[in-house]
Amino acid sequence: MTDNSFGTRFILTTFGESHGEKIGGIIDGCPPNILLDLEKIQAELDRRRPGQSAIVSQRKEKDQVIFLSGIFEGRTTGTPIAFFIDNENKKSKDYDHLKDYFRPSHADYTYFKKYGNRDYRGGGRSSARETACRVVGGALAKQLIRPVEIYAYVSSVGDIVLEKNYKELDLSSIDANIVRCPDEPTAIRMQELIKEVKKEGDTIGGVVSCVIKNVPVGIGSPVFNRLEAQLAKAMLSIPAVKGFEFGSGFDGSKMRGSDHNDYFNEDGSTKTNYSGGIQGGISNGMDIYFRVAFKPVATLLKPQEMLSVDGTLKIVEGRGRHDACVLPRAVPVVDAMAALVLADFML
Repeated sequence: MTDNSFGTRFILTTFGESHGEKIGGIIDGCPPNILLDLEKIQAELDRRRPGQSAIVSQRKEKDQVIFLSGIFEGRTTGTPIAFFIDNENKKSKDYDHLKDYFRPSHADYTYFKKYGNRDYRGGGRSSARETACRVVGGALAKQLIRPVEIYAYVSSVGDIVLEKNYKELDLSSIDANIVRCPDEPTAIRMQELIKEVKKEGDTIGGVVSCVIKNVPVGIGSPVFNRLEAQLAKAMLSIPAVKGFEFGSGFDGSKMRGSDHNDYFNEDGSTKTNYSGGIQGGISNGMDIYFRVAFKPVATLLKPQEMLSVDGTLKIVEGRGRHDACVLPRAVPVVDAMAALVLADFML
């Protein structure tokens, strides 16, 4: 398996760069005779695409997925499913000023040192543009794992935190606002903060929380292929992710075992769920929940000091179309990666 692939049973391989002609992927391991809802796959892409609101990148892409193989008369054939998405709204000249400079906290420098070259146009392969391919694979995976339901949502932007437990929220309302926070008063505050940061030419990070419902008991493996370990790997592979917290997470480290233990009900369910739905690397039938921390985007639309290829430092002002906050568009990516993990295990 190359570094462009994810999974061992249900495998998604992606290709393409931010300003190349196309991006796309191949899905291996999908069973035959699965009736697919292609409109739902496109709907997930529409949730991720740029230009959908005033608080995200204004790059205008239709992100229309075209399937080339593996699907006949709406059903999977059991053969590899190939697809592509056109890059239609490239403005590569916006990146000419970065040709000889490395942005701080960006993959520019490490890519150049590893490969001896880099595609400076929008970050090339390191761009979050690649995640559109993950969304296609994840949207298809969702249709294989029903009745499992996955709900990712924005739970914090900067220091604005949604304090409510997910059980207090209407998770069907995640897309009711452009921030994708299922609590309208908190979403309004988040939106205003993102607008303020964007106006300053700066960026800001935050957290995406995710809840997975209806996962049957017994999904996962002990030791190295634990379900939570694969979820962590999947989330940490998303651009800009810097942290993963599962179940009680770091707060659980402050508790005593007598308080943290999830005591059983007679039917095998538990009275609490500090375990986050997984014990010993295997699902226990309770809701799986976790949090994913995203750093602020490295590219700023204001002057910042950059390192040149020849080793000198210079103040360079950023240009182009960038997200001031990746969180709203990251929500469907977190959904997709969770679905890919579960499809890989469940198949």
